[in-house]
Amino acid sequence: MASYNRTDRISEEVKRELSQVIRELKDPRIPTMVSVVNVEVTKDLRFAKAHISVFGEDKVKNDAIAALKSAAGFVRREIGHRLNLRNTPEFTFVLDDSIEYGSHINQILKEL
Repeated sequence: MASYNRTDRISEEVKRELSQVIRELKDPRIPTMVSVVNVEVTKDLRFAKAHISVFGEDKVKNDAIAALKSAAGFVRREIGHRLNLRNTPEFTFVLDDSIEYGSHINQILKEL
């Protein structure tokens, strides 16, 4: 059984709330196929790196990350309201291709 420290629990809570906040954003650059893969929160809770997976072409992916970066202040405020933390982390959004890569591998295995 793995032991989870406070930072890991907070990272999971932030991940859950962040995925809900992203679904509620009204920016047309953010497609419906956006998922939060992982969130890494620093121990002092000042910064968080969110790994975001976007399904689609490269232009769609870059537009979605740009939209999330422009909405970072709103996202931070919403997370601060939803989670009662002393410090609300500043978000950095990073594009993650792991889901698309897994889909590609699955397609190759089906062809075999």
